[in-house]
Amino acid sequence: MNQSLIPTEDISQTSSSAQPISVAAKTAKKVREDLRMGRQYQQGRINWITAIAMGLFHVGAIAALFFFSWTNLAVAMVMYFFAINVGIGMCYHRLLTHRGYKTPKWMEYFLTICGTMALEGGPIFWVATHRVHHQFSDQEGDPHTPHDGTWWAHAGWILSGRALHSETALLGRYAPDLTRDPVHVWLSKYHWLPLTVAGFLQIALGAALAAPGHRIVGAVGMVLWGTFLRTSLGLHATWLVNSATHLWGSRRFETRDDSRNSLWVALLTGGEGWHNNHHAHPVSARHGLAWYEFDVNYYGIWFLSKIGLAQKVQVAQFDPANPKPAGM
Repeated sequence: MNQSLIPTEDISQTSSSAQPISVAAKTAKKVREDLRMGRQYQQGRINWITAIAMGLFHVGAIAALFFFSWTNLAVAMVMYFFAINVGIGMCYHRLLTHRGYKTPKWMEYFLTICGTMALEGGPIFWVATHRVHHQFSDQEGDPHTPHDGTWWAHAGWILSGRALHSETALLGRYAPDLTRDPVHVWLSKYHWLPLTVAGFLQIALGAALAAPGHRIVGAVGMVLWGTFLRTSLGLHATWLVNSATHLWGSRRFETRDDSRNSLWVALLTGGEGWHNNHHAHPVSARHGLAWYEFDVNYYGIWFLSKIGLAQKVQVAQFDPANPKPAGM
């Protein structure tokens, strides 16, 4: 159209409205590009800080085997339960990511602190990454699909690429509910603090419980079991959900991804191994949908509901004779 036929006021309105749209589109594109996950976007880079930290924890885990005691084993088991079952399974995954149930805020914060002790990052990073996984599960952009390699899905994705733990504003695109909460923002920034405090408490407890003349050995042994070995085992248990349950197991539901149900991963993680069930019904707080599907994380949520600390617990409903992904 000839520009001379457009009224002057229309020209000014067209140009002024087009500019913000262009800026918004460019900003949205940049955010999408900055948040791109998956092996093809990491360019073979190694995150040396994460790699060194993981290496040190695994060295400590091996050293722990030379300091066995029943007390150290008991402390490691209790810490594992609170970090992996309560912190990751019940809180980071089923509460914060999928909002499968609700708790009072003070309980939500306590559960989140348990999650930080798993050494899997702060709540904003964990939740945003897992929501990206569900959006692009086993497709381009999935942070940890076995399509990019089994080792990549298990641990390679953690050791490679740019660390996003401190990118609160950027991750807010996938976790806006958490970025609006100052407590979750603080816990995301200082996610290493609860684990550090717990480690010093284990040192003190180990020294206090040790026989005279063996206090150093007692302190070292307890922190090696309660922090280093326990954390390393918990990391691999969680990573198996990303790798093994997208490779091996049974499929009750025909989902668009390769998710599988795995008994042995469920036993290691307290129920997170019923991964096909979860991908078919992600909001469900219960992952073990059959009586024989062990789901200790759901039992914990059920217990909280019975004492009035969990409400609106979502449980998937389906026809066993004709299972379909939809329906709560």
